Amino acid sequence: MEDKPNETRPQIPAWVWILGVFVLILGAQLWLSGRFNGPEQISLPDAMAQVKDGDVKTLTVTGNRLRLTMQDDTELSTTIDSRSSLEEIFNYFGLTQEMLQENNVELIINDQSGWNTFLSLFLGIGPILLIIWIFSRGFRQMQGGGGNSIFGFGRSKAKNLNDADRPTVTFEDVAGVEEAKQELAEVVQFLREPEKFVQVGARIPKGVLMVGPPGTGKTLLARAIAGEAGVPFFHISGSEFVEMFVGVGASRVRDLFDKAKQAAPSIVFVDEVDAVGRQRGAGLGGGNDEREQTLNQILVEMDGFDNETNVIVMAATNRADVLDPALLRPGRFDRKVFVDLPDVKGREAILAVHARGKPIASEVSFTDMARLTAGFSGADLENLINEAAIFAARRDQKTIGLLEFQDAFDRVVMGPERKSRVMSEEDKETVAYHEAGHAVVSFNLINTDPVQKITIVPRGRAGGYVMPLPEDRFVHSREFFDDQIAFALGGRAAEEVFFGRITTGASNDLQQATRRARAMVMQYGMSDALGLPTYGDQRNSPFLGQEWGYGMGARDYSEEAAKAIDEEVRKILHNNYERALAIVRENRERMVALAEMLMEVETLDRETFEKLMNDPMDSAPAMDEVLA
Repeated sequence: MEDKPNETRPQIPAWVWILGVFVLILGAQLWLSGRFNGPEQISLPDAMAQVKDGDVKTLTVTGNRLRLTMQDDTELSTTIDSRSSLEEIFNYFGLTQEMLQENNVELIINDQSGWNTFLSLFLGIGPILLIIWIFSRGFRQMQGGGGNSIFGFGRSKAKNLNDADRPTVTFEDVAGVEEAKQELAEVVQFLREPEKFVQVGARIPKGVLMVGPPGTGKTLLARAIAGEAGVPFFHISGSEFVEMFVGVGASRVRDLFDKAKQAAPSIVFVDEVDAVGRQRGAGLGGGNDEREQTLNQILVEMDGFDNETNVIVMAATNRADVLDPALLRPGRFDRKVFVDLPDVKGREAILAVHARGKPIASEVSFTDMARLTAGFSGADLENLINEAAIFAARRDQKTIGLLEFQDAFDRVVMGPERKSRVMSEEDKETVAYHEAGHAVVSFNLINTDPVQKITIVPRGRAGGYVMPLPEDRFVHSREFFDDQIAFALGGRAAEEVFFGRITTGASNDLQQATRRARAMVMQYGMSDALGLPTYGDQRNSPFLGQEWGYGMGARDYSEEAAKAIDEEVRKILHNNYERALAIVRENRERMVALAEMLMEVETLDRETFEKLMNDPMDSAPAMDEVLA
């Protein structure tokens, strides 16, 4: 016979016990007062008069309660003085034993002296015992370090991951960040084999700061370290230090490091450290600001007067630019690990990791998917595979095929398909020529990516889109920016050439083109008129957490320079728009053929598009070939 697992009974909250005791005391008091006894209440003189008149059949005495059973079997009730005997009460009202016998009144006396004594003691001492129990429970929680108790505001909320709670994630489950893994693996190795490093005079790093864009795997790396390291691992978020009460954050920092020192060697991981580590002096609170007091305590604990501790502090943030310089210096954070967006090989490895245990069809190539997903983070790739699996389940597929991955990519990048949106023929024609303009301009430029897909099916807020096949680039030239601006303006150029009018469909294209042109002028020194200087403070405001001015930082230039910047931005946009217009006019016939094909089939792939653009017009693919 198999042993059944031990089932833990649900804990009854303390307020339930307190409420139950109060209800019990209240019920006892009401019972003693006769509220729940039922019979009608009358005065004692009226009760004695009823007995003298012979209307009473039975008198029942219970404690200080006197119940009268009338001749018609109705019942009445009254209260007698417990300090006087029953004989004294009868004599006071002139009621003798002879009268009771003449009227055939039966007298019944119930002895309840013991119960009354116990109930009186309970009602007198019960509330006092209840108050003592509440305070003793609160002090036990305070001594036990309960951070959520009413006495535990200053206790740390960090979770100590023991062997039972330790994550099963290891470094094998993390891909695409090989350099970061190597840096962090050394920390784990130092904790496992400290003698190997001590022999050559190396010391353990005091702190490791992981910096990178959102979704690149910083927290996942911390979970892998918790799974690999054989030492206590304390995990806490930066926002859990600060409360509305002054001094609570600093108290929690002291409590956290005290626990870590007692369990040393150990690791403390602070996620989103920018919530508490922002630069001091940027807010309105000055030196008495609660967040600044918490940061000061962290600085002291990491490298204060007593720095002989064997505690490694790990932290993660995607806003290293707003952190206090004292927090970033060596001695506190000796290592800065940059967890950047993965390259094409890293994306392929990440896709393989997240595809474990999922029925992926043989037609799916993670190499091709990695090329298509340039700029994706690890979280984006995980979401891509999950969306593909959802599509497969919705279609009752046994495996996740290439079509599911393509639909998932479109959903992640552009949003869900808006099938309910009905477009008029005029709007459909406008969108078709608009997207054809983007595609044809991109095809005739050098520094643009190949067109992977063209569609006029609405997704998200877009009426249609052209999907390029991006490549990983780390250095961008002036020619690259010019071609990208011309590509963005291709849709508006097509509308002007074919319809002689402009629409709101190019609003997002204009924003992207303007942003690139302004970056060329203000950040990258790609303007002949303004030359090498950069304009605008590119550092973010640590107080506002956002950029100022023109969207390129705080303004640090004159009115003359601002006027020159506007003129240069306008010039760059105008020149590239003229290039887009020239390409559209030169490829007018192919534009018409491409737009008509889009209005018919709505979506074209790379092969069909390139065949249309490369082959002579008389040998272009027929419509029936495209539909097939």
